[in-house]
Amino acid sequence: MAKGLIDLLLDSIFDDEWKGKRGEKLTERELNLVQFFGRKGKVLRNVYLPKNNGETSEIDVVFITQKGIFIFESKNYSGWIFGDEKGKYWTAMLPNKQKNQFYNPIMQNKTHLKWMRSFVGDEIPLFSIIAFSERCELKKVTVYSEDVKVIKRDLTYATVRSIWDMNPDKVSEDKINELYERLKKLTNVDEAVKAAHIENIEKKYKQQPANDQKKDMDNNTAAVKENEKCDKISEEISVCPQCGAPLVLRTAKKGNNAGKQFYGCSTFPQCRYTKEL
Repeated sequence: MAKGLIDLLLDSIFDDEWKGKRGEKLTERELNLVQFFGRKGKVLRNVYLPKNNGETSEIDVVFITQKGIFIFESKNYSGWIFGDEKGKYWTAMLPNKQKNQFYNPIMQNKTHLKWMRSFVGDEIPLFSIIAFSERCELKKVTVYSEDVKVIKRDLTYATVRSIWDMNPDKVSEDKINELYERLKKLTNVDEAVKAAHIENIEKKYKQQPANDQKKDMDNNTAAVKENEKCDKISEEISVCPQCGAPLVLRTAKKGNNAGKQFYGCSTFPQCRYTKEL
């Protein structure tokens, strides 16, 4: 998935930290749309939750509502995204085939939920949403947990609406305000806390063990090759070689092949080209 001109310019001018903050701001903007359509709440960015070892766990975006707290991990990657909920590292592949690994965002947000739970108590429902940039394509992302959502950012409204409609009200307006004021204080941390947090992240996640790196890279590379093969096959069979019209998937209704699927020309009966699956 190629980058647009604006994205290329941003990549050349700004560093990863700036692009990350931009992604968080865009996620916040999507939540403003959620609120515009009636699902009210309070939004905070960059909440530094205290851990029991003196470190902090930074949450990109939180949305405090009557349903509970939506916890967003914002990822501003481009290209194809490959990953498995159980794998420690995921892969982003750019159009030039360059592959970059990053720590599993589901696991990352699971840690955020753990410390949010410790901070707000067991009675407040928590919802985990991983929001990727619209510039990427979630090519093969496997999620097993029903309470975890991995989406592109432009599906934020639909995802929040779905969770909202499936869950009862659990948080009063007074409690929402209380949680907001408590969590807001955790956004105003000094630069020393931020620097320590970044240093801890780099130690834990960016220096991955060689065996973990190889295992996850092999799994994701296999997924890359599988999808490239499927894309190539799809491209080859999408156009009729005889007349150039689109091919469509059909099912044989009679004869020896009854019930079997095949590709046939969309101009049938003018063109009778077929291709077996």
